[in-house]
Amino acid sequence: MSKYDVYGIGNAIVDIVTEVDHDFFEVNGIEKGVMTLVDEHRQLHLMKAIDMKRSRMSGGGSAGNTVVAVNQFGGKTFFSCQVAHDELGKFFLEDLKRNGVDTNITWETCPEGHTGKCLVMTSPDAQRTMNTFLGVSSFLSPEHIDEAAIRQSSYIYLEGYLVASPKGFEAMKEAKKIAERNRVYTSLTFSDASMVKYFAAQMEEIVGASVDLLFCNEEEAMIFTGTDNLHDAREKMKFAAKRFAITLGANGALIFDGDTFIEIEPYKVRAIDTNGAGDMFAGAFLYGITHGHSYAEAGKIASLASSRVVSQFGPRLQPDQVKKVLTDLVGY
Repeated sequence: MSKYDVYGIGNAIVDIVTEVDHDFFEVNGIEKGVMTLVDEHRQLHLMKAIDMKRSRMSGGGSAGNTVVAVNQFGGKTFFSCQVAHDELGKFFLEDLKRNGVDTNITWETCPEGHTGKCLVMTSPDAQRTMNTFLGVSSFLSPEHIDEAAIRQSSYIYLEGYLVASPKGFEAMKEAKKIAERNRVYTSLTFSDASMVKYFAAQMEEIVGASVDLLFCNEEEAMIFTGTDNLHDAREKMKFAAKRFAITLGANGALIFDGDTFIEIEPYKVRAIDTNGAGDMFAGAFLYGITHGHSYAEAGKIASLASSRVVSQFGPRLQPDQVKKVLTDLVGY
């Protein structure tokens, strides 16, 4: 039995979540509905434009949210990342510890600089738009990988956002090589449509034909496969990954288990904030398949968990909410 269910590698980001009106994006020159990398000057400018009284701070990052979710459901995870020796870095590492996630970095030995932070802007239509300043997370590299922890894991989980950083991209490739040498399954999330669109060559290289489990949404699947409909995208995805899960928002999800397609029914809710829905889906799904559940059962757990996330603000559930997901579905 492996010590860790999932070994994650990704950007360490502190989220600043806020609500904005529809016209905020046009007024401030922001592309709505995607993640955009910005420099610190640009982010500080935007933070002055928002209402901080309507904002809240939390640990974040795509892979960070996912490994926390796995732990909340009862799994065990390890996370490799990079934070600075500043208050936000301390906040992020304390958040990992509070959620039982192991890591190979300590605040005392972290470099000077600024910890990454993301301004998450939620509009009235429940869409989330992110402007991210990576800070020292942009220096995440192969040297931050813990090979021993990978060897003791069932899956590695690679964050798609890392393709935007040359060193981060190298770290992804190195982690994948270590996993393959040690017969550890590789899972990957595209993270955002902009990563697939603007870093297509890097994403093609990291995916190859040896990704065991790929997570994406419908838009990302179509961009990656160069198609304009879900049916064609799912057929082409068979040549990109051994297994995959395509989230479909209010229409549930579509899972390919290596042999057949499984349609996962949605749980009808009123969406308030879609931030973190994909991260939660991946975390709940990975928990499910590493704890004896079939792909269909894991899909149901993931669908219900992500529906609970979008019905509130923020990318994570509280421990009692996670317990209720399991109670409602599998009687734990």
